[in-house]
Formats: sequence, structure tokens, C-alpha cells
Amino acid sequence: MAGVFHWVRIMLFCYATEDQEKLHDLMTRISGTGDFNAEISDGHHGNQMVILSAELKNDRECRELFGRLGKDVLSYLLSDLDNRVDDDCVLYLRVDKQAAVLERYEVAHHGDVISITSKIVSHPAKKETAVRNVKEFLEKILGSL
Repeated sequence: MAGVFHWVRIMLFCYATEDQEKLHDLMTRISGTGDFNAEISDGHHGNQMVILSAELKNDRECRELFGRLGKDVLSYLLSDLDNRVDDDCVLYLRVDKQAAVLERYEVAHHGDVISITSKIVSHPAKKETAVRNVKEFLEKILGSL
């Protein structure tokens, strides 16, 4: 299925205590591209952090990203789509950053995450249509894993 997303944004924070090189490698691995931004910012306690972000617009890149997340994440996402898609047709997912460094992808319910935000193509632009579109997309990927 082509054209499911207008864009997919991937973002993670690299704190001063973390290995920047490992997190750069992680961003390259999860995004499938070395083309990402690194923005220096001040952390909550005044220490410096780097915000790594990438935006995917290519259908193939988006399919590959969701495929890399694996069966467990996709199954969880499918079971929770109504809670993860908002009225603006945006899908939200948070993946455990520390597990991802170890090449395991798990849905996160805490703050140390890789944030994946996706604008779903939906005509008409309604949540129900967006959920149906992304559900078909995820089921197709899950079936191929």
C-alpha cells in the first residue's frame, strides 16, 4: 500500500550522560537514513543535550521503518490504534530508547523514548478513515514479517 503517510517524524533526546555516537547509530538504524538533524539544546537541569530528528516522506522508507519495529510493536499498535490516532489524523508511538540501543524495539510507557509521530493520509480527513488506512498498512507489514 503506497501513500499512507504525508510524513513520519522520528525524534530522540541525547542527554549529556549518554553516548552520542551510540544514539547517532540508533537514529541511523531506526530511520534507515543518515540524513537527520542534530540540534543542541539546554536540558531541564541546565545541562546540554542534543535532539536528534529525522523526517521520512518516502513510502518505502515509512514501510521499512514500521517493519523494523517488529511484530510485537506492530501488534500492540494495531490493538491500540483508537488511542494512538488523534482527530487530526496523527499517529503517536513511543519506543523504549534504551531497549532500541540494544536492537530490541518495545512500546514505551515512560519518558526515555524514541518518539515516532506520523501524519496519516486520510480523505476525508477524519479519525475513522485514518485509523482504517493505517490499520490496513500495519496489517500488511505484519503479514510480511
